[in-house]
Amino acid sequence: MVEIAVMGHGVVGSGVVEVLTTHRESIARRAHEEIDIKYILDLRDFPDSPYAEKFTKDFEVIVNDPEVHVVVEVMGGLHPAFEFTCRCMKAGKSVVTSNKELVASKGAELLKIARDHNVNFLFEASVGGGIPIIRPLHQCLAANDVIEIAGILNGTTNFILTKMIRESMPFDEALALAQKLGYAERNPEADVEGHDACRKICILASLAYGKHVYPDQVHTEGISSISLADVEYADNWGGVIKLIGQVKKQESGKLQIIVCPMFVPGDSQLSSVDDVFNGILVRGDATGDVVFYGKGAGKLPTASAVVADVIDCVKHFASRKYLFWEDGSKDYVEDYMEDSVSMYVRASSDDVSLALMNADKLFEGVTRLVRRNADTREFAFVTKKMPEKDIHANLKALSKLGVDVLNTIRLGDF
Repeated sequence: MVEIAVMGHGVVGSGVVEVLTTHRESIARRAHEEIDIKYILDLRDFPDSPYAEKFTKDFEVIVNDPEVHVVVEVMGGLHPAFEFTCRCMKAGKSVVTSNKELVASKGAELLKIARDHNVNFLFEASVGGGIPIIRPLHQCLAANDVIEIAGILNGTTNFILTKMIRESMPFDEALALAQKLGYAERNPEADVEGHDACRKICILASLAYGKHVYPDQVHTEGISSISLADVEYADNWGGVIKLIGQVKKQESGKLQIIVCPMFVPGDSQLSSVDDVFNGILVRGDATGDVVFYGKGAGKLPTASAVVADVIDCVKHFASRKYLFWEDGSKDYVEDYMEDSVSMYVRASSDDVSLALMNADKLFEGVTRLVRRNADTREFAFVTKKMPEKDIHANLKALSKLGVDVLNTIRLGDF
């Protein structure tokens, strides 16, 4: 029998306990060992829980118990999760986590500690919840050079955008509905401003390309500036708006990585990923495009991925799984302004015809978009592909000619 501890008894932690308990026999068959929860760490009291005798508020009990071989970290946040994880692995215990902030910020350091102490640090649930992506990227697609990863990595923002697209629901109303249904937190900043998706694309980039990418290296934009007018123009263009995390390797060896809303063409597999579902496209040189789809969060889907990692740890006590990436560097990520993109621009002017003529001249040709019931001063267009710094320089010049730029959104090519 293998004894484990679960640190945190919130949504995911309680789900992990539930899955390990209700599927105890089938998990034992797959792990070739019975798995028993010896401790559950939480500062709160759960006197009515059927597992009440397993609760402890003292981390030292867990880290100093030689019978505990695997620790599940589902507390969330960076501290004390980082310190607890370090100490567990240095004490010879493997750690499984769903904590995307922990992996995105400290992954390289934690993987090195795991290697140095011959234990495992696994985090399948940190990116796609119940969607298998870490293991397939690390193992099944290992023969490929990964050209690009692009994904809808946050279910809350995808739900909001789906409501805006399908029901013409304004952003504020869609956000309020997401909060009412439990898809968005009371403070939704991490979701709607793109920070959650940023952490996830950092983890995928670090794994795919072997060097750590830190969240502060990634240009990140959210969806709070998206209007129903933008949604209608995207439809006229032939696609939809999605919050995308994207990374691709340049010929120089540096990465281009970004999180931002994008126009996604209607024939892309990501365009039909709706509601709270996530979709992650991995473009390999041998496989072409492979898409992973499913619920990216939720109690039981995430718990399922955590427990799968626990089983993997139990199977690999004798030989550590080789999951590793090196520390990154400040110059590893290229300035997003150097990337060549096409851009959607929504603007207003007292003289729309003259504004469009000037835009056409500055950008050496633009494609105009239209929507019904637009204000007479409003217009929109799509630029040709060019370095983003040139697009912004042209928009600045356009502004000096009396044009008010209302919003810009990049065009996706996947």
